[in-house]
Amino acid sequence: MSFRGLDAIDVLRKVFGYDEFRGEQQHIIEHVVGGGDALVLMPTGGGKSLCYQIPALVRDGVGIVVSPLIALMADQVDALTALGVRAGFLNSTQDFEQRRLVEQEFLAGELDLLYLAPERLGVPATQRLLERGTISLFAIDEAHCVSQWGHDFRPDYLGLSMLHERWPDVPRIALTATATPATHTEIAQRLNLTGARHFVASFDRPNIQYRIVPKGEPRKQLLQVLRSEHDGDAGIVYCLSRASVEKTAAFLTDQGIEALPYHAGLDARTRATNQSRFLREDGIVMVATIAFGMGIDKPDVRFVAHLDLPKSVEGYYQETGRAGRDGLPSTAWLAYGLADVVQQRKMIDDSDGDDAHRRQLTAHLDAMLALCETVQCRRVRLLDYFGESAQPCGNCDTCLDPPASWDGTVPAQKLLSTVLRLDRERGQRFGVGQAIDILLGKQTPKVTQHRHDQLSVFGVGSDLTEAQWRTVTRQLLAQGLLNVEGDYGTLVLTERSADVLRGQHTVRLRTEPERRKAAKTKRASASAELPPEAQPVFEALRSWRGGTAKEQGVPAYVVFHDATLREIATRRPTDLSELGAVSGVGESKLAKYGEGILAVLAEQR
Repeated sequence: MSFRGLDAIDVLRKVFGYDEFRGEQQHIIEHVVGGGDALVLMPTGGGKSLCYQIPALVRDGVGIVVSPLIALMADQVDALTALGVRAGFLNSTQDFEQRRLVEQEFLAGELDLLYLAPERLGVPATQRLLERGTISLFAIDEAHCVSQWGHDFRPDYLGLSMLHERWPDVPRIALTATATPATHTEIAQRLNLTGARHFVASFDRPNIQYRIVPKGEPRKQLLQVLRSEHDGDAGIVYCLSRASVEKTAAFLTDQGIEALPYHAGLDARTRATNQSRFLREDGIVMVATIAFGMGIDKPDVRFVAHLDLPKSVEGYYQETGRAGRDGLPSTAWLAYGLADVVQQRKMIDDSDGDDAHRRQLTAHLDAMLALCETVQCRRVRLLDYFGESAQPCGNCDTCLDPPASWDGTVPAQKLLSTVLRLDRERGQRFGVGQAIDILLGKQTPKVTQHRHDQLSVFGVGSDLTEAQWRTVTRQLLAQGLLNVEGDYGTLVLTERSADVLRGQHTVRLRTEPERRKAAKTKRASASAELPPEAQPVFEALRSWRGGTAKEQGVPAYVVFHDATLREIATRRPTDLSELGAVSGVGESKLAKYGEGILAVLAEQR
């Protein structure tokens, strides 16, 4: 299919099956089609790929897409091929003959889009190949990978600044789903895009319900969420360590939930197999480290759960953004506790790099802790981090069940005094457990051995339970009124501690949600909000889609997204003309799948 000579809106309708652009898409596409450079910040699921795919189809030549996602390139190409787009990739998964065929297609102008990893683009032979063909544009996907302060830094992205020098007349578009204003500026500088037009879309994902809960028994807490709200749904569970990934996947499997592990310690074949199953099968739960997820286009991920505290708000936003790409209700659920804070502080202390690097990591963690401990709307706080103002959303835990706060100045003074006396009077430093035992007046062997029962603060904290003291400690750490150091997480005072001890600073603490009624939640299933008569039709269409995808060896969403099947189930078109009017049904898919869809609908009448 040739797209040359068509307007962008014609390509949108004929190829992708949508009647109108969303948000800034039209302005971005027109700018790039006209030969301009662009830096695009748009949330996951916001339609970033169309911003370079459509200009590549409209302009003369082949669009070169720089992507770090070698393992997903084949799926991306399959999705475009299903739309009638001529797409290919060059990467290390291909043998010599496969690469030679794609190179010949490129040189013959028989491709619309060619995907390359940044490492391959840096190879002189690849650069010579590109110079022999006609290039319509360069698209740099996941552009935040160029930021050395970012959460997915890839050194090979630094070399992409040469694109403008080597191909000065070819427009470039860099895209990312997450960037603070500072990271945004860094991307522009490192990619030599300081003269590019910047497009910043809203980072709001209103279909995602953000919930953060205190960590008790995280696997059991997760299981309760899955059984009550996401039974049979696809989702991602993030853990900090490989061991935790394995244990959590085994736990969920034992509970009858089909869960697969993914981390860098698994062999490449196992990782590829598990990723393929997650993309191609319905209802799989992937338990993973952050090594998994970038570029995952699966639209029907109904939940993303974190069993450990993310290192930054950017990482958290990027990871939670993998839920609900289809715009349907989805959940972002996080369990975190005192041990997470101590562990993250220790990781920062042990990290490579200079003091400036550690200060940056600390700032990232402090912002994440502020999001966890806020009594305000989660979404307002999250968007504020990215420089965007918003009103309370009414769809996060703090909006649905506003947390109370209380004057925790006296408990804070008691805890800080204990840390101070351990250090000043005894020249000793201890962790959280010892300080709490002293406050509770416990005669443990360790307390007795070090004569801590002789301290004036011994037993002054018996008005709170051990769990409550841990909550107080966690919040003081989050507010920067207390810190941890060393291999054993010893407690130390900060510069701000003195104001609390002198009574010059009032400490407000968040009441634990677990002592309040549970937040109101609603099931975020694919069939949610469908009319009752449309639900069996939707399930029949999903079954047909699953069989079709399996026959073709592609993920189910390559055939049709859930949102498209929902509209078909609701409208029940009776002929190809009516089916072609459904959002997401382009000309190629109508010709390929139209009769099959109509046959399923006929059986449901």
